[in-house]
Amino acid sequence: MSASPRYDVPEPDAFTRAYWEAAAQGRLLLRHCADCGRVHHYPREFCPHCWSEHVTWQPATGRATLYTWSVVHRNDLPPFGERVPYVAAVVDLAEGPRMMTEMVRAEPAELRAGMAVEVAFRDGVPVFRPVENDVPGAQRA
Repeated sequence: MSASPRYDVPEPDAFTRAYWEAAAQGRLLLRHCADCGRVHHYPREFCPHCWSEHVTWQPATGRATLYTWSVVHRNDLPPFGERVPYVAAVVDLAEGPRMMTEMVRAEPAELRAGMAVEVAFRDGVPVFRPVENDVPGAQRA
């Protein structure tokens, strides 16, 4: 009997392999266009703003603000059904693009549009959590 397919792990291809390998190392990469200077996400081989093919991978700061979210109470795809409820979210990355993600380490009642969040990684997949304390030298979990 074969295992159920999982819908929460990436299937890298030749193009996205750099993105997923960086994520597995705890680094978030974004695509930067050399012609128009804009940043985009999700990864594409061309710039969606000017159609240039002169795009490269660049590290992101990992900082963002929460744009919107929804608490998911039902999901039949493995293994999401075991995680409910969870918070699906959209964040505005400091570099400009919006990114779909999951919020972790936060109660839904604590979430506010515009709150500062930062990237974390779960099993090589970028997720976001609230910035707990922005005091220099503070430790983060």
